Amino acid sequence: MYPAEFVQPMRDELSAIGFKQLNEVEQVEEAINAEGTTLVVVNSVCGCAAANARPGVRISLANEKSPSNLVTVFAGVDFEATDRARAMMVPFPPSSPSMALFKNGELVHMLERHHIEGRPAEMIAENLKQAYNEFC
Repeated sequence: MYPAEFVQPMRDELSAIGFKQLNEVEQVEEAINAEGTTLVVVNSVCGCAAANARPGVRISLANEKSPSNLVTVFAGVDFEATDRARAMMVPFPPSSPSMALFKNGELVHMLERHHIEGRPAEMIAENLKQAYNEFC
């Protein structure tokens, strides 16, 4: 849906802080079911992803505890991978951007778009840090 050159800078923003880009269903399943904790970011082209979600994630990683694995899928680009990640986030409805923390394959914390949109990056970071401190 979106041209690769258009979304690349948005992908790079997460890659630069250690996120692995997932493009295939098998990669998503392997990452989420990995031992330890896995933070999955459903990236997006929307303004709240740029202003709130990606900066919030970056800030959250400056914490004593953090997830073992950092992965991302891109809504509107990585269709099958995004669909699989969202299916593993049930009972939460699909939204982007969104962030899910898994521990040994079990969903333990979720931030949906309505938790991100209109909230400062620092507030999102604090929410994530609390989850890291509890589950990581």
